[in-house]
Amino acid sequence: MKPDGAFPPKPHARPLDAAARIEAIRQNPNFRRLASIRARLGLSMAALMATLYFAYILTVALKPSALGTPVLPDAVSTWGIVAGVSLLGLGFVLTAIYVAVANHTFDRLTENLREDVQ
Repeated sequence: MKPDGAFPPKPHARPLDAAARIEAIRQNPNFRRLASIRARLGLSMAALMATLYFAYILTVALKPSALGTPVLPDAVSTWGIVAGVSLLGLGFVLTAIYVAVANHTFDRLTENLREDVQ
């Protein structure tokens, strides 16, 4: 008994309900599709960015003269600057693509999943 004389509340069956709900969500085709699309998109974008970044770093390490070549014969800017800025821009573009897909596809699938589970 609690100090104020009241009995503690009875435990509810929520953990079992929660486990059942989690399992129902995992088995739902909308959840499987959502998880699959998110994983493929995220991994492919990360692999693309990592591959291009490491190619840039390897070029700096193994063939620095290629990146030190001016863009135009009398230009101050080199291909290394162009490649570096392009990598930064690619990061922003990939982020924008992911956000657009998330807002369009992921949100729709999440809403369908909520409707199915409720």
